[in-house]
Amino acid sequence: MSDSVSILVLAHNKAAYTTRCLQALRASSLRPFSVVLVNNGSTDETAQVFETFKAQGAADGIGVEIVTLATNTGAIVGRNQGMERLKGDYWVFLDNDAVLCTRSWLQKLRAVLQGDHKIGAVSPKLIYPTAPHDIQCAGCAVTKGGQVIFEGRGDARTDPKWNVPRDCQTLISACWMMPAAVAKQVGALDERFSPVQFEDIDYCYRIREAGYRCVYEPSVELYHFENVTTGRTGAINYPYLTVKNGLKFKEKWRHRFSQEPGPDDKDWKWREIASVSIDDVPATLAMKD
Repeated sequence: MSDSVSILVLAHNKAAYTTRCLQALRASSLRPFSVVLVNNGSTDETAQVFETFKAQGAADGIGVEIVTLATNTGAIVGRNQGMERLKGDYWVFLDNDAVLCTRSWLQKLRAVLQGDHKIGAVSPKLIYPTAPHDIQCAGCAVTKGGQVIFEGRGDARTDPKWNVPRDCQTLISACWMMPAAVAKQVGALDERFSPVQFEDIDYCYRIREAGYRCVYEPSVELYHFENVTTGRTGAINYPYLTVKNGLKFKEKWRHRFSQEPGPDDKDWKWREIASVSIDDVPATLAMKD
């Protein structure tokens, strides 16, 4: 059975974050794997960061393809362009502000998918890059009214409640892995949510509508800066898109989430946690096998 892995990384500016993301990828214990890098109309040093990583990848057993878009097409269109070039048997979405923590992440996520062919997507535990590295997202729940809850947000990464694999209603695409066959069956991201926001929540519902499951795997951890890839892009009104696309999601999937055993709306909460910049984080973050 073939088991090659391809990773998609999209970047619009934020070269310093992208550099940390890609340099950490070199610590991945799996070899070989491939990466498709989409430069989504960047005007900073992103192009050079990509070229440097491509040269390093040639020596590291990492195949790299660079896709350069003349203008910022938005995260959804940009990712769709990158998905067309993924060639592996397992596809990974990885935000350019995510930094590897578990070296064996690719093997572990792949093993989850190989162990049950009814799993359509698997996501790791996302943790904050500043000590004590609390949980940012341990999979997502959706209330009966359509509000999305980041499970475990702000809780200790060691909390036993969030260290058990489990099925989720949905996941966020800061990092997930899918069998290529499932992604091809489900199709491209829905560009009605362009330029960004809720397209990943929608995609998980499409995966589940096709008869597959979405799973959270806590043995894999990734550091993730919050609201960098999209929220700190000046041209995007992120709060407005959250409301606008949230309504689109509810309209599209109310027939499903309203009937699911999700939380009640009164249990919805969003724990406010201050975002940090790359300057607030040590140059080296601890890794584990």
